[in-house]
Formats: sequence, C-alpha cells, structure tokens
Amino acid sequence: MKEQFISVIIADRPYRLSVTSEEEEISLREAGKRINEKLQEFAANYAFRDKQDLLAMVGLQISVELLSSEKKVEYQQPLKEKLVNIDKLLNSYLEK
Repeated sequence: MKEQFISVIIADRPYRLSVTSEEEEISLREAGKRINEKLQEFAANYAFRDKQDLLAMVGLQISVELLSSEKKVEYQQPLKEKLVNIDKLLNSYLEK
C-alpha cells in the first residue's frame, strides 16, 4: 500500500504521520478533530492546570467509550448466532 504523509493537530501541536491510504480512509484526521472537540469540551466545563490534564481526561473518556462498545459487541454475539440459526431453520423449512 502506498504511504503518504499527513499532519494531524492535537492540542495545538502538529503531528506529522506516515499513513497508508487505508488508515487515511478510517480518517486519522477525523479522530484528531474529535479529540480536539473533547479537549474544548473539557476545558469549558472543568478546572485544569494544563493541557496534560485535559489530554488525560479525554484519553480516559475515549477508553471508557471503547470498552463500553466492546461489551455491547460481546453481548450481541450470542443473539446474532441465535438469529443466524433461526434464519437457517426458516430457510430449510421454506425449501421443503
């Protein structure tokens, strides 16, 4: 895959990254934008000493969101398997 260089700004600091087109498709720039939005949200609502405090809180919040979504997927997997089995049963019944 062809690599390209992009610049992502997080907390007013530019980070030059070498990425594949696939990584760019999942939008590293969008991820950087969301981090900056969360930084602004925390800065407006909470007391902080420096940007390190804000970055730590954003990192914690994003990690909690990721863990929560992983748990949802874990809970959905047994349901998905049951639905696939029901679909197979219905299809076999309808073919008769």
